[in-house]
Amino acid sequence: MQHRRRWQAAVAALAMAGGGLVAAQPAQARPERCPALSVTAGWYGANRASIQQLIDTYGRCGRAAEDRRPPVAVFDWDNTVIKNDVGDATMFWLLRNSKIRRPADRDWRSTSRYLTAPAAADLSAACDATARPGRPLPTRTATGCADEIRTIYSEGETTGGEAAFVGFDHRRMEPQYAWAAQLLRGWTTRQAESFAAAARAENLAAPVGAVQRVGSAEVTGWVRYYDQQRDLVRTLQKAGFDVWITSASPEPVVDVWARGAGIDAAHALGIRNATERGRLTAHLAGCGTVRDGEDSMITYIDGKRCWINREIFGVRGAAAERIQPAHRRQVFAAGDSDTDISFLRDATGLRLVLNRNKSEIMCRAYDNADGRWIVNPMFIEPKGRLTTPYPCATSGYTDPNGSPAPVRRADGSVVPDQADTVF
Repeated sequence: MQHRRRWQAAVAALAMAGGGLVAAQPAQARPERCPALSVTAGWYGANRASIQQLIDTYGRCGRAAEDRRPPVAVFDWDNTVIKNDVGDATMFWLLRNSKIRRPADRDWRSTSRYLTAPAAADLSAACDATARPGRPLPTRTATGCADEIRTIYSEGETTGGEAAFVGFDHRRMEPQYAWAAQLLRGWTTRQAESFAAAARAENLAAPVGAVQRVGSAEVTGWVRYYDQQRDLVRTLQKAGFDVWITSASPEPVVDVWARGAGIDAAHALGIRNATERGRLTAHLAGCGTVRDGEDSMITYIDGKRCWINREIFGVRGAAAERIQPAHRRQVFAAGDSDTDISFLRDATGLRLVLNRNKSEIMCRAYDNADGRWIVNPMFIEPKGRLTTPYPCATSGYTDPNGSPAPVRRADGSVVPDQADTVF
């Protein structure tokens, strides 16, 4: 609010000096009061004040009121706006309610170009005898089939411990996340949304800490919206920000959950299936240089940058994969994981990180090379302090081929190991 106080002081000085400008000041020219965050609990140190300053500066009550385009704010979803993972919640619901179809072509590798032959064979052995091709698998009761699908999705390996996915770019694709969308094939978008809505109702109604049984395993069975983030989204919107969600969960799932935070489906970006005759397929929409159906980029690390540039800022072609000029980037970004690092680095004003002990994002946030990073503990069940420093100088970064490497600043210098101080 400093700029508003300065304006008031200037008005008062003119009044004391008898300046005629005060009397001539039209009422509509007085700066609009900035909306203020109302939830105080859970914010660490000066984080709430820093965010409020951003709102005061870039909102319609600040200098951005003169800009033609509203300032953009982009939030990751899972464990950033909510506690736990809506992709997990929906996948577990699908398995518990027998909504995943056996591949109509009898080939499990058609569900993902990165699925290994051993994984496909294990899925066939566990599942194929339980349903005809193209029909829903009875995973509610077929424990072995449910276990194989759940393990490949959750762990990225078969129940026998073999890698389930290979050959992908680790900065653009996470096949396990993509598989959650690809296994929706055969259903319509509306049906997928109804599944997500049912999972949402169950997970919000379950007590904090609840578990559910999927196959032979007990898995997380609850989700909660963060009051602090709902308040932040609402306040940004009141201040004139264009607020978006980006998530590596299936887009129909994100659409359903986003409404609960006051964000409509048109402002939610997730993994987007290609459709055929009105039904979802196992192929995915592309971005940048990746064409529809190539299935090699999702809203994940660099893929989030591409989709944000394309859908929010209208950048087309290969340019969508690159960092844009400052006037075509988000002012504010929030995330919790290494999957968010590219779009967080693109934010020009402030970057909020919720600490989940993820190496690359915490290395960059604690290094705070340009002074625009703030770190906050998770608002529900915050992580304890990491007892050893983050390995920034050696293995905090993951190369496109999956190899560990040092985390580097924009100028190429290596980020030193960072101690965990906000927990």
